[in-house]
Amino acid sequence: MGPPRTPERQARAARPDRRVLLGTITAPHGVRGLVKVRSFTDEPTDIVRYGPLRDAGGRVIALSLRGPTKGGLLAAVDGVDDREAAEALRGVELYVPREALPATDDDEEYYYADLVDLRVETADGAMLGRVRAVHDFGAGDVLEVDFEAGGRELLPFTRDMVPVVDLAGGRLVVAAAAVAGGDDGAA
Repeated sequence: MGPPRTPERQARAARPDRRVLLGTITAPHGVRGLVKVRSFTDEPTDIVRYGPLRDAGGRVIALSLRGPTKGGLLAAVDGVDDREAAEALRGVELYVPREALPATDDDEEYYYADLVDLRVETADGAMLGRVRAVHDFGAGDVLEVDFEAGGRELLPFTRDMVPVVDLAGGRLVVAAAAVAGGDDGAA
């Protein structure tokens, strides 16, 4: 599935505005402005590989990695040189544009960002709803679908349940078993 890794590659990793969450600043470290970063990429140091990181507001957060630390990476942030400034960055999420990520290696591998907001249809083309988010709770990927008729449901993202993913067409096809859902508002 590309850079975001399990289990962190959840719905937060896929945003309709085409940004992909690659990590989070978790805490300050020491008194000289260093921060701890939790990377969601397969190889943690790849967090800086895909171009400038930005916070949720679009501000560039320039990281310079210093090495591993318990639970993540140690990094310096341009313009941050004391603990107080580093503390102010606690919880800042780090994004890159989806377009900055490399293409997937095969036709059945997807970034979560590519699946969010796809139309969910039946085999005969009837519109059921849209993919709201993609989750991985540890037993495999799950699509969270908002149904047009109302309600929300979690569907396993398996070949049996989702036999067709048509990124170019902006849709995915779900098996008949999923059609029964969508009317109970369950999430």
